Amino acid sequence: MEKLLNKVLNNVNLTNSDFEKVINADNTEIFKFIYLSSKIKNHFDKNRVKLCSIINAKSGKCPEDCSFCAQSAHHNTGIKTFPLISPEVILKAAKKMEQNGAQRFSIVTSGTAIKNKEDKDKIIESVKLITKETSLKCCASLGILDEEFMKDLKEAGLTGYHHNLETSESFFDNICSTHDYNDDVETVKNSKKNGFYTCSGGILGLGETWEHRIEMAFTLKELDVDSIALNFLNPIKGTKLENAYYLSPIECLKIIILFRLINPDKDIRICGGREINLRDLQTLVIPAGANGLMIGNYLTTKGRNTEDDLQMLKDLGY
Repeated sequence: MEKLLNKVLNNVNLTNSDFEKVINADNTEIFKFIYLSSKIKNHFDKNRVKLCSIINAKSGKCPEDCSFCAQSAHHNTGIKTFPLISPEVILKAAKKMEQNGAQRFSIVTSGTAIKNKEDKDKIIESVKLITKETSLKCCASLGILDEEFMKDLKEAGLTGYHHNLETSESFFDNICSTHDYNDDVETVKNSKKNGFYTCSGGILGLGETWEHRIEMAFTLKELDVDSIALNFLNPIKGTKLENAYYLSPIECLKIIILFRLINPDKDIRICGGREINLRDLQTLVIPAGANGLMIGNYLTTKGRNTEDDLQMLKDLGY
């Protein structure tokens, strides 16, 4: 453990053997790696947990065929679909989550990209309102964006941009066939180039192997993202993955540890699916190496009670 800690802190390349020790750890050995991952996290970001929240600002009818997604037009999931909501409604939701302890608030829309001017103008107005009337750092997740819109968002006050890779490049064709993996990579690169706090990650439990998970972690390292969003699959009826198995809580903790080992100085946020997959072990995501949580509801599913999350962090001493 001491040798592994020194390798990470001194930026020495880890080996497959190092990763295999985490992957193959039994239910007692895993706590040694939780301790190790916590030491690494605390070395770079002591005694803090960063809280963010999102709003589903435009729902459903997405032309992409991502196999996990309840909002894909290729699936029949029975979710509510609606066009882009008003800036006033977005602001009201942002103020509520600010009161609940969020530091970042993200406007999320379904679809490949925001293309019509009316929607772009609404989003820009929403960003301006949130920036003016709250202390929140305003973020957005709007799909694949052109440079001009990114610059307009930056000028309006947007501080962060989120765009998931979803999985590794070598597994991506099993998940989505309607756009190229490189489109996602370029969007992440463009958000970095435009000076945004860049958040990217994916969903674990799509049928990928441990090798695919490690590959994605290294891709995010190469892209030098500021924040890594880890979601755990919550299978939705009507999607192609509706019968996918849940990850075990221990497997989720191992995933967090591996991402912390590979990206020691980055924010690692635990997002959707934690309630379903981690159950009573949710408390351990922070000791296991995460330093961020998404609180409140997700896009089409409900999240955990915010008061329970805040109490959990208080009980952990944060």
